[in-house]
Amino acid sequence: MAAIYFHVPFCKQACHYCNFHFSTSLKHMNPVLDAMLSELKLRKAELSDNQEIRSIYFGGGTPSLLSSVEVSGLIKEVKRNFNVAVDAEVTLEMNPDDDRPNYLEELKVVGVNRLSVGIQSFHEEELKLMNRAHNAQEAFDVLNRIQGLYDNFSLDLIFGLPNSTTESWQKNVEYALQFNPAHISSYLLTVEPKTVLNHQINNKQIEVLGEEDVLTQFNFLVDRLQAKGYDHYELSSFGKPGFRSVNNTAYWSEKPYLGIGPSAHSFNGETRSWNISNNAQYLKGISIGKPFIEREKLSVTDRYNEYIMIGLRMQNGISLDYIEKNFGSDYKKLLIKGVQSQIKSQVLYWDGDLLKVSRNAMMLVDGLASDLFKLNV
Repeated sequence: MAAIYFHVPFCKQACHYCNFHFSTSLKHMNPVLDAMLSELKLRKAELSDNQEIRSIYFGGGTPSLLSSVEVSGLIKEVKRNFNVAVDAEVTLEMNPDDDRPNYLEELKVVGVNRLSVGIQSFHEEELKLMNRAHNAQEAFDVLNRIQGLYDNFSLDLIFGLPNSTTESWQKNVEYALQFNPAHISSYLLTVEPKTVLNHQINNKQIEVLGEEDVLTQFNFLVDRLQAKGYDHYELSSFGKPGFRSVNNTAYWSEKPYLGIGPSAHSFNGETRSWNISNNAQYLKGISIGKPFIEREKLSVTDRYNEYIMIGLRMQNGISLDYIEKNFGSDYKKLLIKGVQSQIKSQVLYWDGDLLKVSRNAMMLVDGLASDLFKLNV
């Protein structure tokens, strides 16, 4: 299988925590969309005809700024140039404030069969802190509409927000469950460089939430969603049976994917590539038939390190058998030797052939993974 990802690099306003590539000026939206259509044709050969497209994903940025006609045009161009499965998952990320008359119905008609809704919080004060474009009522309203139209939809929540409490977080989770979403993605608030949030924290305008409070919120999330029948299949991802994200699972399973648009990333099994994070230079490159792309061929060590990082985040963990078959016995021995202290301290444990993260250490995954990386190529 393979996947197509569209990065739509436009937003109404900048969220204070976001460091993704986007522009709040919409004047170049039409030229960028035209360029994305051209890029699809220019890069057609990067996915072979026998690689069936199982996922088309509109991310960003804010893809719900696009009209249903514009979304349809991109979907049709994918189908003209690639082998798309009849039952391919077609996801569009949506902000609550972008709902408008007949929009959800139109998206369904043109082929979008899954929505990913950026709720983040149902509390007005938290939405203002994040500088989200929508308000709490819009969050409730759009989910009420979606619930009546789509069986397959996901919503995003952020935990660990400054000034949040155990009670406010529990309310967020319960509000989400009222709408019975097929999938929930929940992320710990991260403080990225060069963001407004980072500036506010450095200037003592906002204090980050304490580690104990963050862990309490995470543990409530996991316990509550599992009790409601959600499968905690990846650190930040919870799906009802049969409703794991096809797009994200493709990334985590090292399946090929093609990223279209400024800053979009791609992977063909051996090489990672990424488009330039500059709309004007992206347009220039497409206009001369030479997209601005940087490429990196992954060594065995690179692939091993990525597998360690992804594996620790996944429910299935890291497989010694997989490592031996794909990287060699030396890498298997390296891992077994490297995890001794983490096993003793019970942050990692063996489940047969599989190495997994203990529940109370899940928030430490990035550090645990980096400790196990092979540094010499």
